[in-house]
Amino acid sequence: METSGLNKFVKYALVVLLSIALILFTQEIKLLKNPDATPISSMTIWGLLTLWLFSVIGIIISELAKKQPIGFIKNFPVLGWVSITSLVCCLMSDTFVKAIGSVDFLSITTPILTFAGISVVDRLADLRKTSWKVAIVAVFVFIGIYVGSATLSQIGLMVSGH
Repeated sequence: METSGLNKFVKYALVVLLSIALILFTQEIKLLKNPDATPISSMTIWGLLTLWLFSVIGIIISELAKKQPIGFIKNFPVLGWVSITSLVCCLMSDTFVKAIGSVDFLSITTPILTFAGISVVDRLADLRKTSWKVAIVAVFVFIGIYVGSATLSQIGLMVSGH
């Protein structure tokens, strides 16, 4: 592997490590605000390191897959490789599941949504080129999802007796 390729993997690993640090920070802030939330323990650190390892392995597999002549494998997204790596490893050992289980789910979603927002901002120029009708459809989709979710939640609360 050439030096620039290795530097690219180091950069990816550091970005994922930053994400892991943001998850830990978010979990700590949530714990300060709500003492009943998932506590930070050594198992939480192992869970975060496990998530980091699965992410790095998925990135490496994705880069290796891009060199394959088969179109489906070449174009398979990084998230898919990370998911497959996680699934296989968690099926092989229950230890991974227990470690990841000690990481608070909402703490994971905060950095993910932040990075998703940043990636969408890079595409705003492309978004401006679309028709104004897309905005109207998006508003109705958002309202429909919100009302549908609220309705299902209300039904769930009524059925459970709360």
